[in-house]
Amino acid sequence: MARRTRIEYAGAFYHVLNRGNYRSWIFDTDGARKSFESCLKQCCLAKGWQLHAWVLMGNHYHLCIETPEPNLVDGMKWLQSTFANRFNRYRQANGHVFQGRYKAILLDGDAVGAVCHYIHLNPVRAGLIDCAKLQDYSSSSFRRLWHPRERESYESFESCLESAGGLKDTALGRRLYREYLSWLSEEDTAKKALGFESMSSGWAKGTQDFKKAVLEDLQDDVACRVSESEAAEMRESRWERATVDLLSRLNRSDSELDDSPKGVVWKVAIARMLRERYLVPNVWIGRRLVMGQTSTVQSLVSRHRTANKQNDKIWETLQKHETLG
Repeated sequence: MARRTRIEYAGAFYHVLNRGNYRSWIFDTDGARKSFESCLKQCCLAKGWQLHAWVLMGNHYHLCIETPEPNLVDGMKWLQSTFANRFNRYRQANGHVFQGRYKAILLDGDAVGAVCHYIHLNPVRAGLIDCAKLQDYSSSSFRRLWHPRERESYESFESCLESAGGLKDTALGRRLYREYLSWLSEEDTAKKALGFESMSSGWAKGTQDFKKAVLEDLQDDVACRVSESEAAEMRESRWERATVDLLSRLNRSDSELDDSPKGVVWKVAIARMLRERYLVPNVWIGRRLVMGQTSTVQSLVSRHRTANKQNDKIWETLQKHETLG
């Protein structure tokens, strides 16, 4: 299987997570937790990372990382391999400690706060501790937030406090943040609005404009490494790139997708190009181009293939400017 392409650039934010191999428990002892925290500290200091939130659970970890330099891959390789070597040496074991490569979800700056809330609430969702005593869960950045004297120089809490209502890093602000997390843990509508259900999936979190900007900056050779054998969220990055390009060729905007009928000629032409050139599934096309159900997309595209000359100009425009490989 081809490896997922990592997107790196200076100043990037990531939600990074991984689990124990076969979901085995790796942070079930104080020694294992302290060892990972020590490795994480070394990595952050060496790579210049800012850590906005982190938590260790029994069989997995979550990190919210900011990389002032484009060095996520190098840092994560060192972090996971070094901890795994120490873990195996201590337990006199061999083999993989983690289930595979870590997942790194790229974040828009405005999405960082929500990810921090999600990470801080992990022990509460797992039923390990009540939110009123969240500061007593030792393997989490919330404890460092609550006890400033325990903080490391690379830890930053501005994003989570600001996202919770512009709170200040004071005793009062920290209490209000805990109250906010307690409220959030009980409010399904609020969690849904922040995207909790999909917080650990996808290739990026943020606005459509953010994702488009990232895709536009990707080199073609990088995008082409995203193969059909990779995870769906990485394939979708190339589909999104193609959609943005096709809209641009016809001088159309995203807002017009919402305002135009499902069967308008230019929209159907784009759908056909996505199907034939990029092998994009009808279900994704229907959602992205606002064309309705899979059967609707399939029917409209099929009719477009056998349509009269009236569709030729739009279709020729798309074909003439076809350059993506």
